[in-house]
Amino acid sequence: MAATPKPASTVVLMDELSRVYLTKRPITMKFMGGFHVFPGGTVESHDTLVQDEYVNCDEALISINLSYYIAAARELFEEVGILLCNSIDGLPALLSKEKAVKYRNHLVKNEIHFIQVLEQEKFYFDPQCLTYFGQIITPEESPIRFDTRFFLAKLPQGQTPEPDQNEIDGAMWIKPEDALTALENQQIKLAPPTILTLRAIIDFKKSGVLKMTVTKEDLMKLFKYL
Repeated sequence: MAATPKPASTVVLMDELSRVYLTKRPITMKFMGGFHVFPGGTVESHDTLVQDEYVNCDEALISINLSYYIAAARELFEEVGILLCNSIDGLPALLSKEKAVKYRNHLVKNEIHFIQVLEQEKFYFDPQCLTYFGQIITPEESPIRFDTRFFLAKLPQGQTPEPDQNEIDGAMWIKPEDALTALENQQIKLAPPTILTLRAIIDFKKSGVLKMTVTKEDLMKLFKYL
């Protein structure tokens, strides 16, 4: 019997120069150690929201289940410290470095939930700050399976990524085209989902249409990494 795919979210963070933010997994990690990836992770039970005044959500305006959006925002904050929220006056939310570190540590340890951070700081999360553009489900043959949704987010004004040094061995802003060139020159390692994502962003920059196309061949390449 095939394993049930775990829901997951991945976020492509883009700056005003159309560069994307790639993080490097420590070489010691069993899963894709040494690979450059986008921030992301599994959807947790507390990412499933019933109702909350600090989430500005008209479900008619989002493409998929809200939990994927919340997981994407939470993982982006946990891993690189970028908070996709606004204050009550509509301006991008800003936290002191000390508060951000405290909240991120509590989130990683499951001592607090992302929604509770919003409630404590009176910040508001609008899922529409994340643009959904694709899905990859790991092939049934794999013992480890994910149903991953991919999002694009603009770097909020006044914020700078601060990678979690326990989970990230390095990070960089890079043009998608340059990332693929670095892969060809064997300067970095990229897994098939990251390659497909970079190609989708390149096509978006050319055409204005943001969409990921995944073939059966692409999925079989992914299978080799799991």
